[in-house]
Amino acid sequence: MKKALLLFIVFTTLVTAQKKEITIEEIWNGTFRTERMNSLNSMNGDFYTLLNTNQLFQNTTIDKYSYSSLEKIETIVDSKDLNEIASFDSYLFNNNETKLILGVDSEPIYRHSSIGLFYVFDIASKSLKLIDSAKIQEPTFSPDSKKVAYVKNNNLFIKNLETNVVIPITNDGKNNFIINGICDWVYEEEFSFVKAFEWSNDSKNIAFLKFDETEVPTFSMDIVGTDLYPKAGEKNAIVTLLIFNTEKSSTSTIKLGNYEYIPRIKWTNKSNLLSVITLNRHQNNLNLYLVNSTDLSSKIILNEADKAYVDVHNNLTFLADNSFIWTSEKDGFNHIYHYTENGKLLNQITKGNWEVTNFYGINEKTKSIYYQSVEDGSINRTVYSIKLNGKDKKRLTNSSGDNDASFSKNLGYFINTFSDINTPPMYSLYNGNGVLLKEVLNNTRLSKKLEAYLISKKEFFILKTENGEFNAWMIKPSDFDASKKYPLFMTQYSGPGSQSVSNSWNSANDYWYQHLVQQGYIVVCVDGRGTGFKGAEFKKSTYLNLVKYETIDQIAAAKVLAKRPYIDANEIGIWGWSFGGHMSTNALLKGEGTFKMAIAVAPVTSWRFYDSVYTERFLRTPQENPTGYDENSPINYAHLLKGEFLLIHGSGDDNVHVQNSMRLQNALIEANKPFDSEIYPDRTHGIYEGKNTRIHLFNKMTIFIKENLGKK
Repeated sequence: MKKALLLFIVFTTLVTAQKKEITIEEIWNGTFRTERMNSLNSMNGDFYTLLNTNQLFQNTTIDKYSYSSLEKIETIVDSKDLNEIASFDSYLFNNNETKLILGVDSEPIYRHSSIGLFYVFDIASKSLKLIDSAKIQEPTFSPDSKKVAYVKNNNLFIKNLETNVVIPITNDGKNNFIINGICDWVYEEEFSFVKAFEWSNDSKNIAFLKFDETEVPTFSMDIVGTDLYPKAGEKNAIVTLLIFNTEKSSTSTIKLGNYEYIPRIKWTNKSNLLSVITLNRHQNNLNLYLVNSTDLSSKIILNEADKAYVDVHNNLTFLADNSFIWTSEKDGFNHIYHYTENGKLLNQITKGNWEVTNFYGINEKTKSIYYQSVEDGSINRTVYSIKLNGKDKKRLTNSSGDNDASFSKNLGYFINTFSDINTPPMYSLYNGNGVLLKEVLNNTRLSKKLEAYLISKKEFFILKTENGEFNAWMIKPSDFDASKKYPLFMTQYSGPGSQSVSNSWNSANDYWYQHLVQQGYIVVCVDGRGTGFKGAEFKKSTYLNLVKYETIDQIAAAKVLAKRPYIDANEIGIWGWSFGGHMSTNALLKGEGTFKMAIAVAPVTSWRFYDSVYTERFLRTPQENPTGYDENSPINYAHLLKGEFLLIHGSGDDNVHVQNSMRLQNALIEANKPFDSEIYPDRTHGIYEGKNTRIHLFNKMTIFIKENLGKK
């Protein structure tokens, strides 16, 4: 028996020794990249389209497929048949799918916005028509398909596709002063809102926003140039709602009472009724208006108020009778509600101590609502259906892990994307009743490839500290020996409503953690207070004291973990990026020796330097809450530094300005505290531009860890 056991141990050791270690270069050269489906666009009926690229012939096609069979039905357009353009990178159908807008030579502006050349393609005649000779933004068909509205040089235009006449709706657009029909930087970044104009269903009116940035402070960077970037407590753009009537060629300004932000506009199913969401500056009082385009009147039909803040979402959906679906945290968890057109509550559709994480839509014929939630545990995502009356709830995806659905327009089918910590993304076709029809795509090739590498299991657990119970994961070396002591490296993000502990497939960073584990480290991640999907109270517990309790939780987590017999309490490190970089810096400085080292990448170091919308949502303004800003800024306690510190930033970061790191560096110098730093020239917040940038960055951090953590 002992001999058999010995042989097993020897065999296991030999197998382990034969496996390869993951290298930094492999992580960032695409060795472990997953195969993914192209983004599909649902069509009318049970069909969808894909934008496909033929690398050999350098042409692009828009191909039509059947949901029921997943077979290709036809090619709608092939760039090789077009004389004017060699390929295209985006497309948009009109309502009856007889025309397309094709995008060419797209150039990014910020995170979500871009400009490009755009053409209208008539499917029947195969004709191609340039919309404008200059690069434009967000071209959109009118519902009757006779016109296209678009933005050029901060002005809004309409092109009549029948006469080719272009009508300027505005003419006062000016860079860094007035924007019409497109959002400013802070709306795009913090409200995920770019196209700020919408056609009414009868094509007679266009509602649009005007941003007056005249008094918004500028922030200059050598490469990026000048940004209008309202920092916390500074003046925002003045935003106005207007409606242009195409029949009268007249523009009217809409009065909406007192507000600071207009983060959403959307026409209802009645052509004369526009829905508008406004927020006060504190973002704790949201009004949903209905605006009548006939008499220009407006009325509040729903109000959401919160002692902390109200989140803006995209789940407002109008039904045929103009009643509407809405999601809200008002009972303490994010759930789905049904209201009449006038804002009378008809029903709370979902209920329970769990969160709805996505609303997919409603099939009005069957009165079935489709949504995603964390009912299967806060680290999982599952797809469900439920009747409009809140009855007959049905689980549509059975596997526990991360499930997401891409539904057909009529909600008769959906393609489910599933992964968990052991399974790379799988794509499967289901019908609307949750019946699995066929597998579309899997990543078994990647799974097979990974069998040749030393991969340690990620273990999920609940970490109990004096401040609460938190979701966590741990990765141990493949040859883990409980009788030994290991250095601990902690990773986290910790931002409001975020989640780093999830039962989903690896990100690139996860492979880096595997690399570190192979070097003899234990890696742990803990989602402390303020993170998401465990209810509003847990998420909003950090209100007015951003990073204070989050820092306390990471320090407490390290101390609890240090009591485990296999953790070396004197060899604990932590790192993070952006919000997580702020956190790792605070944990090192305020940890009183808990952490031996820390790495901060692109960190906020004072919320006084960050944008108004994000920062004030959680802290209010610096004028109102100076303590909340300054007591948690590492600039103000740089003298507490004990341990080794690496500070990294991109000089072209338009999100978290390099000013943050420069000010912290200066504070550390004045406190005569040694530290290491790396500035990546002209790189933005993601520090990825240029050849080998990510490889250089992660090699830099890995070397720093090896030199300062667990080195005997």
